[in-house]
Amino acid sequence: MSKRNSSQRRHLIMQRLQASGEISVDELVQHFSTSEVTIRKDLTALENSGLLLRRYGGAVLMPAEILTDENDEPFSKDKLSIAKVAAARIRDHNRIIIDSGSTTAALIKQLNPKQGLVVMTNSLAVAKQLTELENEPTLLMTGGTWDIRSESFQGQVAEQVLRSYDFDQLFIGADGIDLARGTTTFNELVGLSRVMAETAREVVVMVESQKIGRKMPNLELNWQQIDVLVTDNQISQEMKQKIEANGVEVVLAN
Repeated sequence: MSKRNSSQRRHLIMQRLQASGEISVDELVQHFSTSEVTIRKDLTALENSGLLLRRYGGAVLMPAEILTDENDEPFSKDKLSIAKVAAARIRDHNRIIIDSGSTTAALIKQLNPKQGLVVMTNSLAVAKQLTELENEPTLLMTGGTWDIRSESFQGQVAEQVLRSYDFDQLFIGADGIDLARGTTTFNELVGLSRVMAETAREVVVMVESQKIGRKMPNLELNWQQIDVLVTDNQISQEMKQKIEANGVEVVLAN
């Protein structure tokens, strides 16, 4: 397909998104009679231009409060606040895991003052950002099978690599928080997340309060696997108490 046609299709994608506020990859594949790979490339290009935010299975319109950092990577004010609070828990020379995801990606810039970190990740985007830090940590990659939906490495190879190390902390996001069960996700590939939690002494979930109470189809980590939940201060007192009743420390970012 020519660049002109790609440009036209992306313009039409933005028109549909502005009308509905949210679109799915499947919807766009059917509408444009093109491949899933092509649509995902379109959404990535539009996200890199600061026009939308990728979500699992599709995209949403860029919220008005979104900030843009030096690398044109969008992080909301809440994500940045959560990242700062989470980073404060990391000590020099810690061995940490950073899972793929937009909230955990906001953590990277906060690591610059840290000395001697060892960081494992399953995300190429996270790995690239880590190599750009002034105090570049020792970087470990899980390897494994590339999953286009989560844009991360998954599978048995990645799990085996993780099991050959031990870590001080895991920093992981969530698509939703089920108050009764734990973190939930649309993604059926939850095995690696559970292995990450098994190999870390402290599991820190980073999530915006708007996702708390949102139940997705698949349970990722149950409350027994989670030590700390870092969220913004918009969480209700009732929700906070329900989470704490599971033995999880809830830390609020201003």
